[in-house]
Amino acid sequence: MPASPPNPASIDFAALDMLRVVHELGSFTAAAEKLNVNQSAVSYTIGKLRACFQDPLFVREGGRQVATDRCEEILAKSLQMLGMLDEMLQPDAFAPGQATQNVTIACNYYERVLLIPGIVAAIRQVAPKMTVKVISSLSDGHLRLLRREADVLIGPFERAESGFHSRRLYGEEYACLMDPGHPLARTPLDADRYLSLNHVLIDYGAGWQSAFLRELEAAGHRLTPTIVVPSPAGLGTLIAGSDLVATIPRRLGARDAETLTLAPSPFRGRFDVSLVWAAHTNASAMHRWLRDLIWSACRD
Repeated sequence: MPASPPNPASIDFAALDMLRVVHELGSFTAAAEKLNVNQSAVSYTIGKLRACFQDPLFVREGGRQVATDRCEEILAKSLQMLGMLDEMLQPDAFAPGQATQNVTIACNYYERVLLIPGIVAAIRQVAPKMTVKVISSLSDGHLRLLRREADVLIGPFERAESGFHSRRLYGEEYACLMDPGHPLARTPLDADRYLSLNHVLIDYGAGWQSAFLRELEAAGHRLTPTIVVPSPAGLGTLIAGSDLVATIPRRLGARDAETLTLAPSPFRGRFDVSLVWAAHTNASAMHRWLRDLIWSACRD
């Protein structure tokens, strides 16, 4: 007679969190190191979950533990439960002056240059014992929220699906950055003039496409760049004294306005810069405080 599967009630939150860590790291060994337990404890717990859910949960491919479809479904629901547990454990009040927590903000170059200095200054002013960690978000920042790698995400990353909340900080648009001596520096750019320029294209990678490129392609055009770079860092030096033109967010380009010309682009690609967070932090007093502080600092 086959043995009956374990009682689901025997699965605790620690086992579900271990499932999350194995999924995140793709390794039983790495998960054991992160959780400071023996690898045998990880193997035992995953074996227990496999028996309960009657699914292998992970299969080894290319040296990594790759989650099955069933594991992905289980993990998605588990994260919701872990989030609800977090909410229940959060205190009703938060005193920033005595707080010693670390907060992690996911964002990219734009936000690190324009917004993070003001946010850090605001945090240090009212919560001097807290620490701040800034990590890259690329195009999967929302996953960093779900994996609890970040407390908040800042950027053009509004999420429509359930499990996320967002708050608009402000609107932004793209403009053309060029040397003042460029032949078209003082000429209004229409689509034809714009497409004839020697463009520096910022390719952020990870499947991300800037809003002005989506607008340009929707109008039936295609941009052929002269130079492709992975980041806006160093654009001013690259453009100065040349006939190159970069299309970048207006507020970012304004930082070089004293030495370079910032001209309107025919493809403005308007977008919103937003503050995004996962549902499991929505009721947390500390996270509410953090979100309000970020909103005020960015609006100022």
